[in-house]
Amino acid sequence: MNVIGPQIRRLREQNHMTQEELTARCHLFGWNISRGTLAKIESQVRRVTDSEVALMAEALKVEISELYEDVE
Repeated sequence: MNVIGPQIRRLREQNHMTQEELTARCHLFGWNISRGTLAKIESQVRRVTDSEVALMAEALKVEISELYEDVE
């Protein structure tokens, strides 16, 4: 299940980043993710593994717990 997709989108937009910019940051941390995959994550179509959550938090420069804020 993917409960963090909307929070990823919110944080990305809050930081004035495009999906392409965020995927480029993910690549810097060793996660070879495409813009299409990020779109699927943000729309909660694709599952996210624990290791991917950690990499996403690094790319967004947030604590992992921030990805789970406002999750109902």
